[in-house]
Amino acid sequence: MGDVYLHGHHASVLASHGARTAADSAAYLLPHLRPGLSVLDIGCGPGTITLDLAEAVAPGVVVGLENVEGPLVEARRHAAARGDERTRFELADVAALPHADDTFDVTHAHQVLQHLTDPVGALQEMARVTRPGGVVAVRDVDYASMVWHPASEGMTRWLDTYRRLARLNHAEPDAGRHLLAWAHAAGLADVTPTASLWTYATPEQSAWWGGVWARRVVDSTFAAQALERGLATRADLEAMRAAWLAWAAHPDAWFAMTHGELVARVDAVGTPIG
Repeated sequence: MGDVYLHGHHASVLASHGARTAADSAAYLLPHLRPGLSVLDIGCGPGTITLDLAEAVAPGVVVGLENVEGPLVEARRHAAARGDERTRFELADVAALPHADDTFDVTHAHQVLQHLTDPVGALQEMARVTRPGGVVAVRDVDYASMVWHPASEGMTRWLDTYRRLARLNHAEPDAGRHLLAWAHAAGLADVTPTASLWTYATPEQSAWWGGVWARRVVDSTFAAQALERGLATRADLEAMRAAWLAWAAHPDAWFAMTHGELVARVDAVGTPIG
């Protein structure tokens, strides 16, 4: 089967992704950037990380890619709001990038590999379009690492349902811990693996994060697939929504998740090191 984006592109998902920045989502990559570099950002979504990367490498060329048009509309809107006329947003698939070998200095993908049936092939394709001396950079969450307080039966059911759905789609929800293995399988040898956290613990953070997922569990592709696959009823989804809202309102609410990160330097023309 083909790749399935389990989150989908509902407005609730784009709103969540549109809050991301390079500082909170690509800090591991920023030290590798300098003015004048070219960047390909795969799975750019609404483009907020992409546009931050564009600022870091200005006046370098930056291209954001998505495999559906909807998020690109938001990305172009964000670019216009920033006055960014350099960054391009294009429709393409990571499995067959429409770029020649050795085109970009940096090829980046945030929260993409976890949704793919062939993450190793995607890394090889990313390396193909990266110039000698350039870097391939990826970051993915590890869903099994998600922890929260106070305990919530509804949120536990949500996490179990999400991970089961991802695996039914032949994807890997715990991708963060697999990045190094995937990079090695792709032939990447000069790699630097790291990890970082997203944490939601202040009242404002918890209210936002809980509110985001309260909408997503009933409105996004996750909800549609859970119903179609018989993993949840509408009542189950409403219970998950209520659990997220209850958690978000709790004065002791705390949530954290680990992300795997990896920077791989490409050495030979059109091929990774090794």
